[in-house]
Amino acid sequence: MATPPILWSPPADVAERTRAGRFMRAHGFETYDALWRWSTDDLEGFWRAVWIEFGVGPDPGMALADATMPGARWFPTARLNWAQHCLRLDARTDDQVVIVARSQTRGRVTLTRAQLRDAVARTRAGLQRLGVGPGDRVAAYLPNVPEAAIGLLATASLGAVWASCAPEFGTRSVVDRLAQIEPKVLLTIDGYRYGERAVDRAGEVAAIRAALPSLAATVVLPYLEPDPARIPDALTWAELTALPGELEFASVPFDHPLFILYSSGTTGLPKPIVHGHGGILLEHLKIHGLHHDLGPNSRFFWFSTTGWMMWNYLVSGLAVDATIVMYDGSPAHPDLGALWRMAAEEGVTFFGTSAPYLMACRKDGLRPAELADLSALRGIGSTGAPLPAEGFRYVYEAIGASVHLQSVSGGTDVCTAFVGASPLVPVWEGEISCRHLGCAVEAYSPSGQPVVGVEGELVITRPMPSMPVGFWNDPDGSRYRDAYFSAWPGIWRHGDWVTFTERGSCVISGRSDATLNRGGVRIGTAEFYAVVEGLPQVADSLVVHLDDGDRLLLFVVLRDGEALTDAFRTTIARELRTTLSPRHVPDEVIAVPAIPRTLSGKKLEVPVKRILSGTPADVAASRGSLADPTSLDAFVRLADEPRG
Repeated sequence: MATPPILWSPPADVAERTRAGRFMRAHGFETYDALWRWSTDDLEGFWRAVWIEFGVGPDPGMALADATMPGARWFPTARLNWAQHCLRLDARTDDQVVIVARSQTRGRVTLTRAQLRDAVARTRAGLQRLGVGPGDRVAAYLPNVPEAAIGLLATASLGAVWASCAPEFGTRSVVDRLAQIEPKVLLTIDGYRYGERAVDRAGEVAAIRAALPSLAATVVLPYLEPDPARIPDALTWAELTALPGELEFASVPFDHPLFILYSSGTTGLPKPIVHGHGGILLEHLKIHGLHHDLGPNSRFFWFSTTGWMMWNYLVSGLAVDATIVMYDGSPAHPDLGALWRMAAEEGVTFFGTSAPYLMACRKDGLRPAELADLSALRGIGSTGAPLPAEGFRYVYEAIGASVHLQSVSGGTDVCTAFVGASPLVPVWEGEISCRHLGCAVEAYSPSGQPVVGVEGELVITRPMPSMPVGFWNDPDGSRYRDAYFSAWPGIWRHGDWVTFTERGSCVISGRSDATLNRGGVRIGTAEFYAVVEGLPQVADSLVVHLDDGDRLLLFVVLRDGEALTDAFRTTIARELRTTLSPRHVPDEVIAVPAIPRTLSGKKLEVPVKRILSGTPADVAASRGSLADPTSLDAFVRLADEPRG
């Protein structure tokens, strides 16, 4: 692979200025590559070093009792509590703000460390009065607000298990998730605002409660309207937290369940993925402290809802003493500059978002550095989809020439990213900079051999602490094994195509289960979208390959005022042929009103392919898991039409 331009380089004093640099030198290494190799060759030594670096607790004893995957046993004698580390007394002075929350539904909220500790103690006491104890499940139907973080911290402090669904989820999507885990308590809102639109959720809450017979109590946060009676027979948040309580923390084993995250649920029931206290704590300390370089002077923001793993990831910023910045509302209201203005007003130092958002800002010609004072900004995170080379250039041209762009990729399955960036490694245009510490990531050939310079399956060859404890209600572990370990025994297959360079950087080219295989030539979808969506007339796109007839179909959403003329179809074909190859030219280009995406922004390539191949839409995808449930309608109509 040709070496692309370097857009950002570590400063000369990076080894002294950053925590990662100091950690590297303390362990006797001079380069990031040497540090990474140690972190994956000596898992025992590296993860003990992380434990010590971040002061997790007393000597934990053996770090890795069994390295077999699946089933690795981490820190078998250790006891801890994730929430205790997030709320520890000695982290900062009590009067420093640790949560800043912005909302389109209510006013700005801030919490100091003392206020957060008190709120968690009161919520903990309230949950105890409702009978919540270790192992019980507390479910949330809450937006990205402080009460959600408080609920998670209080639940974890008790040794109970948290699960959340964003309030934009429809009834079926919520029930499909929560019914699997039988929660004892539901924390909910009555509704919310998204831009100018008021969204009432009273009816959905009633239906969800009726479908969850395990519920002993419901607690409502009156968010849209002040009248709590709109959710009958429920406690109010004020009643739950009325009485003070002791802030105590259940001492639990390393792999004790902390929270449950769900797969997207685009096909079948969402998988309930159980994450443990110790694995999440160590992984998030490592990535926030050693990769994002967050600390007491950081203001950490990542745009997310409570239905995406990035929300849990954001809340864990408290564990490295960062102030977390929460945002509830539309990122495009009143325009795409809203989040950048908020970042300036709040002094955000690390701005996390999705690749589609950055590309939408680019397409709109937005120049955030001219819109707002972003002088505090040191880092930008991008995930959710591959960020193309022009997205990299956009960040450095329009947002900040000195910011550290961290394009990262991982998953709900590990609640982190295993490839991304380091303050010790350059940023090459269009490439993810490096493998993360402790992540033994490789590209595998079809025969199961690691390859460099050519595309392969992204695999993890050695265990990570934040790999799932298991799936809920999977007593023999068969669903878990089938999900990740069926291709190569003992090797985690993640489901992405990746190409690693000799420099250790990589490019992810799309999901391996959505690969276009035309005439025996494998084509990744990410490079396809980079070309098509680079055309000014195109707002969004999706491509599928139908095996029946070897047809390549391209679906486009056009920007307002544009039309899919024969001339424009010719333009699309020419761009794909010259930029990629003749094999990338679609057999048909079809305009649709919307591209189906999950609530976290992922395109539904496989479900659309299944619909077009004759699978009923309700079998191929769960509409309630989509950002726009009507976005499947055009594909259903196309599937019903005879095609030549």
